[in-house]
Amino acid sequence: MRLAILHCLVVLGIVLQPGLPRAETIEGRVVGVIDGDTLTIRDSGKVRHKVWLVGVDAPEAKQPFGQAAKTHLTGLVFGRDVTVEWRQRDRYGRIVGKLMLQPSDCPNCARTVDAGLAQIEAGLAWWYREYRREQSLEDQARYEFAEFDAQARRIGLWRDAAPVPPWEWRKRVTPSWLSRSPPQHDLRSDEDRLPIAMQ
Repeated sequence: MRLAILHCLVVLGIVLQPGLPRAETIEGRVVGVIDGDTLTIRDSGKVRHKVWLVGVDAPEAKQPFGQAAKTHLTGLVFGRDVTVEWRQRDRYGRIVGKLMLQPSDCPNCARTVDAGLAQIEAGLAWWYREYRREQSLEDQARYEFAEFDAQARRIGLWRDAAPVPPWEWRKRVTPSWLSRSPPQHDLRSDEDRLPIAMQ
C-alpha cells in the first residue's frame, strides 16, 4: 500500500513539477574519491572537476562508517566513465550534481546507475533534504524511499542505535572561529596587513 501511494506521488510530481532549471552535463572519468559523497572527474579536455553528489550526505571520515562510505563509492565509480548532470556549485566551488554510470555488469548499457542513490541504498549516506530543490520530484521520492528502506533493513550506518547525521556531527566538531564568516572587504593596504615584524 505504502509503495503504491509513493508511486502515485512520484507520477503526480512529475506531471505537476514546475521544471528545474536546465541542467548542464559533464562527461569524464572518475580519477579520485575524496569521501563518501565527493569525487573528482577528469573530462576529455583533461580538466578536473570536483563533484559533490546532490542530495547525499555521507558520514565524515572520522565518523563511524565514514571510511566504509568512501570505500563503497570508490568501488562503484573509480576509473569509470560517468555523466554528471548539474545546476549549481556549492560555496566551496564544487559542482553539485547527479552522477550516472553504466551498471558494472553491462558495459554496453546506458548510464542508468545513480551513484548518490546507490550510497543511500547501501545505508552509507543520508538523503540530504536541504538540497532537495536541486532534485526532480522523482529523485526526491527515490532518495527518500531508499533511506527509509535502508533504515528499515538496518544496513550500513543504520545498524547503529542512533547514527549522527554528518551535518549535526560537523556542528559538534567545528570550532566556532571556523564557522564565522570572513570580513566582506578588507580596505587596508598590503603594508597594513603585514605583521609588525615584517614592516
